[in-house]
Amino acid sequence: MDTSSRRAYPARAIFTRMALAGTALLLAPLAVAHEAAMSGPHAQGHDRHDNGNLIVIAHRGASGYRPEHTLEAYRLAIRQGADFIEPDLVATKDGVLVARHENEISGTTDVASRPEFANRKTTKVIDGREMTGWFTEDFTLAELRTLRAKERIPGIRPGNTRYDGLYPVPTFAEVVQLAKRESRGKRRIGVYPETKHPTYFASEGVHLDGTPINISLGAKIVETLVAEGFTDPDRVFIQSFEVENLIELEKVVMPGAGVDFPLVQLYDDFDGAMPYDLHYNFSQGNDLGAIYGGLGTVVDGGLTVDTRYGDLTTAPALAWMKANYASGVGPWKGNLMPRLPLDPPIDADGDGEAQVTTRSTALVHPMLSDALEQGLLVHPYTLRAEENYLAQSPNGQVSSVTAEALQLYGLGVNGFFIDQPDLGVKARELFLEANRLAPPPRGGH
Repeated sequence: MDTSSRRAYPARAIFTRMALAGTALLLAPLAVAHEAAMSGPHAQGHDRHDNGNLIVIAHRGASGYRPEHTLEAYRLAIRQGADFIEPDLVATKDGVLVARHENEISGTTDVASRPEFANRKTTKVIDGREMTGWFTEDFTLAELRTLRAKERIPGIRPGNTRYDGLYPVPTFAEVVQLAKRESRGKRRIGVYPETKHPTYFASEGVHLDGTPINISLGAKIVETLVAEGFTDPDRVFIQSFEVENLIELEKVVMPGAGVDFPLVQLYDDFDGAMPYDLHYNFSQGNDLGAIYGGLGTVVDGGLTVDTRYGDLTTAPALAWMKANYASGVGPWKGNLMPRLPLDPPIDADGDGEAQVTTRSTALVHPMLSDALEQGLLVHPYTLRAEENYLAQSPNGQVSSVTAEALQLYGLGVNGFFIDQPDLGVKARELFLEANRLAPPPRGGH
């Protein structure tokens, strides 16, 4: 998942049901979060209940400190106290799952500087968007292993570039093996894989020579987890921005493998985006009822070419997803807590660059309360500590990523994706301490 291309959206009519998200919510009771939360691992060697069932998800590892999707980024995240490490998964030419933000790898590896692979550069259409570069499905695992990772956003994280060229591209199996090795005593590390472009890999994509890719990423994930003996449902979430592959996992793939992992429906922008599998199935004239079951009956107006993620945020839609495949939802934080443009921008850290460009509206999308009421977990994405990802609060302060995490916990979310896991763990500790009840002092007023 990525928020780099997101922009601030003005509050629309749907926000009439939104609740104020003020300071008092930072100290809100944990009851709602506890009732909705599922079993899961814990940080700092404590039983999960010691952490109030609140989890910290290392977004692509500790990607604020090391190049993302490397074993070193995942290892550092675990040492910082993360409960889950999150790999985005794509497939190689020989059908092995590897951890990359995208199947196009020129931004995350040194492939462009390798003359032996110059003839692999090509242009493809991925989820309706034309992309030029090098793609994992055109490399065998052995070839991909000769490449080295690099920082994806060097302009924002120049410190991470010191690690460019040091780390290979890991397989999903290696990520799972790391989680197993680093789990000690009561502390059990979990994995939170995302299927990247599942419709492309299963139905639409082709290799460089034109042959169909024809790989189910969900089936490969389950196959790998079973092969590694990593089948405890408390230690796995599988997530996707698409709907069809999650339903397939729930109805076909997992029952066939004799496993049952919680599934999380990710949401792109509520107003501007639609699940790509919907677009694809419309374009192919496929039977939507056979694919999506009764989902169309709970979406206002049914499933149409105009269906957007926002149509899947209503209470009836959430209830249907909970009943049929989803254990949780992962909305973009900018939709959950909408922001407005800030003019002029603010220089919050005093470095001479005004990079805070948005302000909080102090509103919360009704999806949050509706999802919690349905018993769904809520895991927003992505919290980042750098100044250009922060927002000014209504009281004029610029909220740090720790304050943002405190606010989300106070609103009842069960966890969040964060690039700096140590700051997420710190926020959880502060939140739990603030909510720890003690008898009032005697005397006084």
